[in-house]
Amino acid sequence: MRPPAARPRATGRRAADGVRREAHGHGLLAQPPPAPRRRGGVRVLVLGATGYVGSRLVPHLVERGHEVVAASRSVPDPDRFGWDDRVRAISCDVTDPAAVAEAMEGAEAVVYLVHSLDRTDFSDRDRWAAQTVAEAATGVHHLVYLSGLVPDVPETQLSAHIASRLEVERILLGATDRAVALRAGVVLGAGSTSYEIVRQIATLFLVQPVPTWMHSSVQPVAVSDVLRAFDDALVGRLSGAVDIGGPDVLPYPDLMRACAREAGLPRLRVPAPVAPAGLVGIATALATTAPFHTVTALIESLRHDMVCRPEHTWTPTTGGPLLGVEEAVGRASTPRYAGPEGALPSDPSWTRPHPLLDVVPLPASGRAAARLALHRLRSLLG
Repeated sequence: MRPPAARPRATGRRAADGVRREAHGHGLLAQPPPAPRRRGGVRVLVLGATGYVGSRLVPHLVERGHEVVAASRSVPDPDRFGWDDRVRAISCDVTDPAAVAEAMEGAEAVVYLVHSLDRTDFSDRDRWAAQTVAEAATGVHHLVYLSGLVPDVPETQLSAHIASRLEVERILLGATDRAVALRAGVVLGAGSTSYEIVRQIATLFLVQPVPTWMHSSVQPVAVSDVLRAFDDALVGRLSGAVDIGGPDVLPYPDLMRACAREAGLPRLRVPAPVAPAGLVGIATALATTAPFHTVTALIESLRHDMVCRPEHTWTPTTGGPLLGVEEAVGRASTPRYAGPEGALPSDPSWTRPHPLLDVVPLPASGRAAARLALHRLRSLLG
């Protein structure tokens, strides 16, 4: 990484080229030039296609000339995701060897996006699913897994969430020498679980207690750059475990500050010296609309720096420089933004604003609190 470089309104330091692009018009930021269309695309099976990254990756691959098979536990509804007849939607239980083998028939590449954080037994289920896919994927040309950044600490100190990601990564990398694990931390974009949790916490409370152990560094990456990393992985430019991150490295409170600033909401953050991770996880889960077990698992991972390894960091080969935090948050915060960072109708309901609250004259904190209350009420009513 390069040394910190001074720049206006900086929230952290540049981790790569230090290039900055200014905002223009209505909060929209310059997009990198699109990657060239690929001729002679391959058949790509996307497992976990209905998740946040999958819902953006499927049309991205189609536009680059690939033949895409989109798979999830139940058959995806193409109308819900805006997919046309160039996408074949199928059901596939990744713990069922017969279903996985059938789904992989004719596939030249497999993208694995399956995670089970919304379950208490996610480690066991993710291990089972990874072993099933690994046994069936020995003949594919490329196997690409979206893993997580691994902090530079002894493995015994890893959170259950990161330890599980690393275990799945090792299982899939051991299946074939053509496997790639793309390790990402916080993925920036409307609808992304990690981004939405940070955004909701950053905008809900006027005064925000921040545990001292949450001042570890994070290297977020825009979802459009995640898609570009998949492009490189699927044409064989990458191998093994590769870290993907944006140009900014910053502490979590500064990421919260960037979200609040983009929303035009001044917030006061005060240190909270005594705040056990378990208690913080429960409090955060109760203060956001995200799934409870997902939040508690993610919060446990905030104790350590989640940054890219300089010698194992992906550098894009096409499409211009990486998006910084301000640019990515600006896109994610812009209503009806049409790029990957924008919200989609297929995103989980807990990530979307309530249409009735948008017309009620409430302050931002009041609107956030009302949205949370409505979410809790809907949960109780089933």
